[in-house]
Amino acid sequence: MGYFKHETAIVDDNVEIGEDTKVWHFTHIQSGARIGSKCSFGQNVNVSNNVIVGNGVKVQNNVSIYEGVTIEDYVFCGPSCVFTNDLTPRARYPKNHKYLPTVIRHDATLGANCTVVCGHEVGHHATIAAGAVVTSNVIPHALMAGVPARQIGWVCECGQVLEKNGDALVCPDCGRKYCEENGNLVEYKG
Repeated sequence: MGYFKHETAIVDDNVEIGEDTKVWHFTHIQSGARIGSKCSFGQNVNVSNNVIVGNGVKVQNNVSIYEGVTIEDYVFCGPSCVFTNDLTPRARYPKNHKYLPTVIRHDATLGANCTVVCGHEVGHHATIAAGAVVTSNVIPHALMAGVPARQIGWVCECGQVLEKNGDALVCPDCGRKYCEENGNLVEYKG
């Protein structure tokens, strides 16, 4: 076993977990889940059947990742963020594993208590603000906030909110420069 599992955690049979991943207190990894290396699953996390999680993913406390969700490399899932997998749930009428897929692209950030409604994709390097509710696809590098979530700005590859500086959008931390082109963020060439 090349990963750490706290004594209170439960890891079912038929699970793949990569090297140097940490599974902390009261977390449950269910059968069929595939988890990459160097991930961290905080206290009271549930990873449902057949979920796919990439490398370097950080899942904070009290997160349930339901069947149908795919999380790519280096995604940050803030405390108590929520995933759904069924738009019309009923206790009396189970879906028999026919869930709407949700994809979180690499290096995205999901803030505390945000909700990602199933059937959508969050683009790479996007940031979903705390408490926001994602009800549509999110483009790469978008900063989303509100209920329902709306784009309120752009974020850098490093995660900082970009600032307008002439024709460019500039990161105040790392200095990377971008510009908007056809509604998307691209590297600034000016």
